[in-house]
Amino acid sequence: MLSLLLSLSLIQAPAEAYRALFVRAAPGRLMELVELVKTRRDSAPAASRPVVLRHSQGDQWDLVLLQPVGSLPKYFAKEPAGPDPLWNRLVAWQEELFTSGPPAGEFRAAADRAGFFHLEIFLALAGERDSLKAEREMENTFLKAIGRQANLVFTRTAGASWDLFTVGFYRDLQHYAEPSGRTPEQEEAAARAAGFVSRESIGPYLRRFINGHHDTIGSVVR
Repeated sequence: MLSLLLSLSLIQAPAEAYRALFVRAAPGRLMELVELVKTRRDSAPAASRPVVLRHSQGDQWDLVLLQPVGSLPKYFAKEPAGPDPLWNRLVAWQEELFTSGPPAGEFRAAADRAGFFHLEIFLALAGERDSLKAEREMENTFLKAIGRQANLVFTRTAGASWDLFTVGFYRDLQHYAEPSGRTPEQEEAAARAAGFVSRESIGPYLRRFINGHHDTIGSVVR
């Protein structure tokens, strides 16, 4: 733990740090795990409660616990928890990632309004992490210009191999899937204003920077 803290002291702490825990339940134990996560979330102090996202279709995990932690030095200064036998019985696989992200208030407000999410996880090509983040921000500029939800961007600080993930929060599946209401010409102009060559080039441009990509849609656990 001491060596980890020393390493973390060399990292410039982000304005808001997050812990993202991706979890797959043991076979047949998903609902027990959901209830355990809800119970522990609801009993935690409000400022440290994770937002819980439940997979519907896409990637291979069942739940994500996405928790604002303030700063990494503060988080790791706490006494580590001991073994958790119940958690170990209910969880078949987990992956932990620490990121920088949006202000906690913005994140919680978006999650509180939502019942549905779209989460995309990216592994950047070597040397392209900053370009990948810039592309995600460009796409947010485009989305806002056509009246769609922007995605919250989370950038890796420590932990698992993923470099970046984004979360889009929506009221429901219909909200996620609804058209922008803009004409093709308006969408084309918005894409160019955001820095893309054209509307159709957004996807291919993103793929210039990624080595791997997973995405998932699902519900926000209340």
